[in-house]
Amino acid sequence: MGSNREVVIIVDDDMINLTLARSALVNKYEVFTAPSGKKMFQLLEKIKPDLILLDIEMPEMNGYEVIKLLKADERTSGIPVIFLTAKNDPASEVKGLGLGASDYVMKPFSQELLAKRVELHILFEAQKQQLKRYAEQEEGQ
Repeated sequence: MGSNREVVIIVDDDMINLTLARSALVNKYEVFTAPSGKKMFQLLEKIKPDLILLDIEMPEMNGYEVIKLLKADERTSGIPVIFLTAKNDPASEVKGLGLGASDYVMKPFSQELLAKRVELHILFEAQKQQLKRYAEQEEGQ
């Protein structure tokens, strides 16, 4: 991983969705895919992504359970998570955002829209880190 590109992990049990999301992002980002929350946590032992795209409806561990674990761990709590889901009811969206998701993208998704959402959230995160560093420098003076 010698590139300076941002890292995105896509977690979805559906190979078609993984492939579509990956092809929407692979030209701009270092993209890793995981077919389950369990596999994603194994990946997180080796890499720290700049953003996670997370399906909600998966066997074994659903996206809500995954995000709860991510947000409870200080090593991963700051990673922005965008839910990718076919659940299009407001209650599911509110629940996901309440658990700490940064955004919500409906399936089937537009590859262009997905790429733009990822770009915006990575930019927001970079700006947040920049402001944090600036504030810490100001405090140190």
